[in-house]
Amino acid sequence: MSEKVLHVGDADFDAAVLQSSEPVLVDFWAEWCGPCKMIAPALDELAEAYDGKVKIAKVNVDHNRSTAMKYHVRSIPMLLLFKDGQVQATQIGAVGKAQLSQMIDKAL
Repeated sequence: MSEKVLHVGDADFDAAVLQSSEPVLVDFWAEWCGPCKMIAPALDELAEAYDGKVKIAKVNVDHNRSTAMKYHVRSIPMLLLFKDGQVQATQIGAVGKAQLSQMIDKAL
């Protein structure tokens, strides 16, 4: 796992994501979720590739229920791209690195 991927929770979500000067791709996931584990390596690679331009953050829905409820996370993995504190794009389900790159590039 890349050290460039932030682990964010209910307590620090606003500061880490909503108040970020850079766009933030947030992965809502859980330990028991197979597809979440499948996309983790792609997120690590994106964190390296976009270092300094975009932040990659993960929110464990089992431990951070209020943030998950606030953004209506009903199935995981669910990825939200935030820019200037607003959701710019949503991706539900596991997708490839190329699709995630496209999502990020549109926000830049």
